[in-house]
Amino acid sequence: MIPLSRPYLGEREEELVLAVLRSGRLSLGPAIDRFEELFAERVGAPYAAALSSGTAGLHLLCHGAGVGEGDEVITSPVSFVATANCFLYEGAAPVFADVDPRTLTLDPAAVEAAVTDRTRAVVAVDMFGYPCELEELRAVCGRHGLALILDSCEALGAEYKGAPVGSHGLPAAFGFYPNKQITTGEGGIVTTHSEDEYELMRSLRNQGRSYESRWFHHVRLGFNYRFTDLQAALGIAQLERLDEILDLRALAAARYGELLAEVDWLELPLADDADHRRSWFVYVVRLADGLDRDQVSARLADAGVEAGHYVPCVHLQPYLRERFGFREGLCPAAEDFARRALALPFFTGIEAADQERVAEALATALR
Repeated sequence: MIPLSRPYLGEREEELVLAVLRSGRLSLGPAIDRFEELFAERVGAPYAAALSSGTAGLHLLCHGAGVGEGDEVITSPVSFVATANCFLYEGAAPVFADVDPRTLTLDPAAVEAAVTDRTRAVVAVDMFGYPCELEELRAVCGRHGLALILDSCEALGAEYKGAPVGSHGLPAAFGFYPNKQITTGEGGIVTTHSEDEYELMRSLRNQGRSYESRWFHHVRLGFNYRFTDLQAALGIAQLERLDEILDLRALAAARYGELLAEVDWLELPLADDADHRRSWFVYVVRLADGLDRDQVSARLADAGVEAGHYVPCVHLQPYLRERFGFREGLCPAAEDFARRALALPFFTGIEAADQERVAEALATALR
């Protein structure tokens, strides 16, 4: 079976993890500080705070922005559920604005139309590693006095208007689950351009602790969202190879583009343009309208190829339907994509022969 995803690990990761194990400093140690420093430098932000997950990062950014009971937060229906969960934890209600059908990122006009007097923030997603329309969304938020939080969990290495995602002055969360560009097993990080926000993130992730006083001194209600030095060791090794990782993933995406260019009943991912340079996270195609995606997936499985339905619309998840009454038809562009999306095996070390096998199996399944 050709798997949907696989982490890209080697001897350097083993070396650094072993060094941490031998040091005896498994948490709150120097490896975390080093990882944060390297990550911030890489994305062009002055501060970075490592956390237990990308979800934790989004939650703390919503918490820090003052999102709470009675507020509304606008976000994308094309995402992982964490993009909505992060402010549901704070008691706010989700408002879903539709996406641009080409980019799959939030449509700024739809966001503006969704603003009410209860709107407190917008959580925008760099979906599948493709940067959102940051400049336009920032203008919308500026006009209405809203916080803008970036879910960049899938976009490490992407660029918007020639600068890395994370460098544009806004808080952003990145994730390190094993299918991401780099992995620390689990884990995430928040980047910010505000020293005050950075200090708040450090405090909140560690039970609201003050770092300016004695150890057991807690100045606010916080959380246990700590990162470990073992994870940081993995992250440091992965960051050292980030350019190699990004190049290999871009090469694999280009290879799929060539292999699938002449396959009928298939729409390939949007190409980069002058303002958007994607960081390849997954490779998701769209099947022609009317095809039975489950049948295509079953035929791929019979051929030894794992495929995924990336991603169901967030607003149509059972718990959000039950709690808020969301139904089909709310976000037509997002729902159309979700019905037709199919993720193919894609990871840093995927072999060209395996991609050829995937393409052949997909063409056969579609026929």
